[in-house]
Amino acid sequence: MLLQLNVILIAILIAILSTTKAESQVAQSLPGCPDKCGNITIPYPFGTQKHCSLSEAYQVNCKNLSVPKANFKILNITVDGLMYGLLPVAHQCYNSTGSINQLQHNIKLSRFRISSTLNLLTAVGCHANAALKDLKDGSYISVCISRTSCNGLENGSCFGQGCMQVPLPFRLTKFRLHAQRVTTKVGSWSFNNCTYAFLVQKDQYTFHETDLDKMHNRSFPVALEWTVGNTSCKEAKKNKNSYICKENSICVDSLVKVDQGNPGYTCSCAKGYQGNAYLPHGCQDVNECEGPQNDCVYGVYGCLNTNGSYTCSCPSGMLGDGRESGSGCTHIEAKSLRSFLYIAIGTGPAASIVLTFILYWGLKQRRTIKNKEMFFKKNGGLILQKILFESKQPSHKAKIFAARVLVKATNNFHKTNVIGQGGYGTVYKGTLEDNTRVAIKKSKSIDENQIEQFINEVIMLSEVSHPNVVRLLGCCLETQTPLLVYEFVTNKTVFHHLHQKDCVSSMTFERRLNIATQTAEALAHIHSTTQIIHRDIKSSNILLTDDYTVKVSDFGISRFIPMDQTHIQTLVHGTLGYIDPEYFRSGILTEKSDVYSFGMVLVELITGRKVYSYDGTESELGLAMFFVSSLERGCLIQILDDQAKKEGISDHIDYVAKIAKDCIQLEGKKRPNMEVVKEELEKLRQSFIKSSPGESWSSSLD
Repeated sequence: MLLQLNVILIAILIAILSTTKAESQVAQSLPGCPDKCGNITIPYPFGTQKHCSLSEAYQVNCKNLSVPKANFKILNITVDGLMYGLLPVAHQCYNSTGSINQLQHNIKLSRFRISSTLNLLTAVGCHANAALKDLKDGSYISVCISRTSCNGLENGSCFGQGCMQVPLPFRLTKFRLHAQRVTTKVGSWSFNNCTYAFLVQKDQYTFHETDLDKMHNRSFPVALEWTVGNTSCKEAKKNKNSYICKENSICVDSLVKVDQGNPGYTCSCAKGYQGNAYLPHGCQDVNECEGPQNDCVYGVYGCLNTNGSYTCSCPSGMLGDGRESGSGCTHIEAKSLRSFLYIAIGTGPAASIVLTFILYWGLKQRRTIKNKEMFFKKNGGLILQKILFESKQPSHKAKIFAARVLVKATNNFHKTNVIGQGGYGTVYKGTLEDNTRVAIKKSKSIDENQIEQFINEVIMLSEVSHPNVVRLLGCCLETQTPLLVYEFVTNKTVFHHLHQKDCVSSMTFERRLNIATQTAEALAHIHSTTQIIHRDIKSSNILLTDDYTVKVSDFGISRFIPMDQTHIQTLVHGTLGYIDPEYFRSGILTEKSDVYSFGMVLVELITGRKVYSYDGTESELGLAMFFVSSLERGCLIQILDDQAKKEGISDHIDYVAKIAKDCIQLEGKKRPNMEVVKEELEKLRQSFIKSSPGESWSSSLD
């Protein structure tokens, strides 16, 4: 008893000392260097003096809160690679005589980049156009034509009446921002004489109609990204003298390239540590025993902090892992343990080793079984079993697969069986024992708060019986994150067939029209029967069989909307270029979000252009706006895919373009639902089959 008390007291003392050590190391700058400019913290690699920063590029001028070769005012710098600053508003104004007063801004950010995910390009005015021009090579990397009107102005709304916002492309470091009116009609001098263009952080601007003439001298907060070095992590680690990340840290490659095409990198503290990863001893141990991450069954008294981690002890007479998420503490059978020790001692060293190995193997197997049971419960296995057991409908097709079955089917998830990879997980091909070919999706993570919803979606998706939806065969819940098992589809994706040169010739207009119609049928079906919003409709998620039948796939980020609701508020997920701008801005997800994404697939089908590209061409960096603009100017023929032009009938192509335009309206309420889209495309497809070149097409929507 006394021994146990001593252990507890020592653990508490270590925890207190660890906490004191972590709290004493609060400096963010190099020793002897100031870490503040006014009330703004300046963390290393930034500094306020030459010897206090990594290089001149990171030296902050405290007088005007700026860095060399960059014309923006700093608001805040964080060690996780973000900087917040102020950028001015560009404007074009007419005076009472019709003369133009225009102010453009050439923005230079040195090696810092505008974050494409945290900011929006905003236009304010009537018939306004906000544009960005890359000053590195003189070409437009994004022309976001924000054709706003001033009919029905609504304060707080930025969806086209006096105000509009659109996402930004990557790589913006040096650019020109300017505003102009897209029509020469001035309108009322006292009301709408000015047009404004600016970048602003999401949710940091709220439109008011008084802004139409009062924004000349304003600036708005933007989020910028910064990196260190000019190589990848792999290359940087080869040179210890120039590698910047210090002990107890990890290196993260930049997603975007800087300078002469070389990616930079950022440093962050490893798990179990916190602080500034760019400073020697900057990453200090986190005392998990004092924090919310402590999941020891016996709380702080059973917790012992270690460098980068912690351990949970079991009470006297028990053995095992004392964490709530671990295998748990089990009672030691004293009689059995004594018998084992007597046998081990009495039979000599060789037998002792064998018996020790057997005991170790047995404990390891027991832990493996316990882990599988724990994961099964955590991933909702008991809920799924209950639903399947209580169901009176034999139509339930969801099968619970054992982990060993899928391990065998994929040769232990060997890399040669990878057929797809993305931000949400990896897809493997496999063959079950009955020779059924399957695709197995291994997710990166799952929100534990959404387990019951996940199980409900598994049940619903497994019951979806539609020829154009990939069939979900079941799932495995014995692994850390659930594995989803789908039917295997053989002929790659629509994206592959549209953008691989050796496949484009097979994509006739009739085939493209069939793909569009079948995809619309699948989406209309899941919207009406399951209340599931796919949330990531794109050409790379539309699979094709050998006879080019559509199979809509990848429901990994799909969301279920209850019967009594029309929308849900959620974090924005999806693929840039396909994301509904209204959802992107508000986080409100509806079935019309899928309609927008489908509209972009239609645009992709008839133009053959990528929805979003990094090659710097105006058309591909803003395909939605470019498409609508070409349509309005009567220039559709110029952007159509050659194969579509060659084999399509003009009136039919025009009508597909009209449907696409309706689907990508900025406001969701102006878009048709998928049922209407499906019906129109089916009528169009039937008409195309019966028509010969030269015959016209008409629709009830004309």
